[in-house]
Amino acid sequence: MSHHYSGPNFGFPRGDARLDFTDLYAFPKPGDAAKSILIMDFHPSASANPPGPTTAEPFAPEALYELKIDTNGDAVADIAYRVRFSSAGGGAQTATLRRVEGAQAAGTGDGGQAIVEGAPVSTGRVARVTEAGDYRFFAGWRSDPFFFDVQGALNNLQFTGQDFFADKDICSIVLEVPNSAFGSKKIGLWVRTLAPADGAGGRWVQADRGARPSQTPFLAGEENDAYLAGEPADDARFVPVFAHALEHAGGYAPEEATRVARTLLPDLMPYDPTRPASFPDNGRILTDDVSDAFLRILTNGKVTKDNVGPHRDLLAEFPYLGPPHKT
Repeated sequence: MSHHYSGPNFGFPRGDARLDFTDLYAFPKPGDAAKSILIMDFHPSASANPPGPTTAEPFAPEALYELKIDTNGDAVADIAYRVRFSSAGGGAQTATLRRVEGAQAAGTGDGGQAIVEGAPVSTGRVARVTEAGDYRFFAGWRSDPFFFDVQGALNNLQFTGQDFFADKDICSIVLEVPNSAFGSKKIGLWVRTLAPADGAGGRWVQADRGARPSQTPFLAGEENDAYLAGEPADDARFVPVFAHALEHAGGYAPEEATRVARTLLPDLMPYDPTRPASFPDNGRILTDDVSDAFLRILTNGKVTKDNVGPHRDLLAEFPYLGPPHKT
């Protein structure tokens, strides 16, 4: 189910819905080939285990939300965009967006050059957008664009075409970025959330990370915690874990399972802004049916679709995601 509920037993990382990274999208800005749209979604409005609503607070003020960018193909970040949130009273929040490069981008911290400061976080239907130079920024509740038959997936892939996410919301961070900021035409993207480590010292602990949809809930298995805490550059160690899951779910022969697992790792999203976006080869647009693509891989072609299609509340302009269902 994309990257929703990536914690243990279809729960949340560290038990906190606000830390749950769910989806990453990257595509050229419609009508302006010099810019790209990057969308990172977090915090599902509904829990699957146990069922019920999650907290109304959009983002965790104590956490760090980070987009990593690899510009030279080594699966190590060369650029990072970092977002921190502050409480503004009365349930309101504001956001600060920073950018770092080089060794700092590959490290852990909340420093960097401020691009946006004190941006209001949207909690209602109206999207509150902040502009800063060549950047545009949005953070807040939106209609979840992901579509999938969750109950069918939990019922041995017996799909009925019921879209669990049709009336669900998500907390989104949307960036409009000049392509010149990437430093390279072909880049690799991933997202992570960090929370303060237990005790004093100001250290961070990686709570969640990912890029490609659905892999963590269905393939990481008993190595889930280690996978979420890992780095793409070290993902080769999870090839046997993924291969074992593919053998079990799809009936792959061992050698073929290993080959397919290697195509899924490292967990990066390739993106070239000079080409049209289409998952899985280049970025991801909001209507890409990533669930069907993953089902074909997971089942070795035995199941090819869940009979659910894209949502109809998407916008033609920034921030592109529809207004939230509940405010």
